[in-house]
Amino acid sequence: MPDSLLSLDERLLLFLNSFHAPWLDNLMFVLTNGKVYAPFFIVVIGLIIYRFRWKGAFVLLLVALVIILGDQLSSSLLKPLIGRLRPTHEPHLDGLIHIVNGYKGGLYSFVSSHATNSFGIAAILWLTLRKQFAWIGIFFAWATLFSFTRIYLGVHYPGDVLCGALLGTAIAYFIYWLAKKIKPDWLPQS
Repeated sequence: MPDSLLSLDERLLLFLNSFHAPWLDNLMFVLTNGKVYAPFFIVVIGLIIYRFRWKGAFVLLLVALVIILGDQLSSSLLKPLIGRLRPTHEPHLDGLIHIVNGYKGGLYSFVSSHATNSFGIAAILWLTLRKQFAWIGIFFAWATLFSFTRIYLGVHYPGDVLCGALLGTAIAYFIYWLAKKIKPDWLPQS
């Protein structure tokens, strides 16, 4: 990445990370943990299975494939390959990043797995269910909030999150395209 983009990414991170308050620190720390959303996802999974039966199970299989592929590409391939340190591990940013509850994350940051997976989930659900559930687009709001927590906590640069969101969305489109080619009749009517 060109130095000018890295510098812009760093300045934007420092700007966004500077808006902190104790109540917001606690909220963002809770919201960055995917487990907090489990009750909501259980209801959505139940609704999808109830409404579409085995076709709903196929949609959930597509979601799982998006998560597996997104997680492997972001965490196992791109992070070690690119080797960009998280802001919380970057020596020249020491003391400039507001760290919450001592949380610094793993060593590498590019791309954000949180953003890859959450935007991948939002995109595959939107692609497969948008005609049946008009509200399904709310998952993009969730993905945005979930991903923003990573910037707020100082463990990702905005560019990590943006590229993760693009990667997750691209993976979802690929999985959806593949599903339409291989088993179009297994998808809910679109």
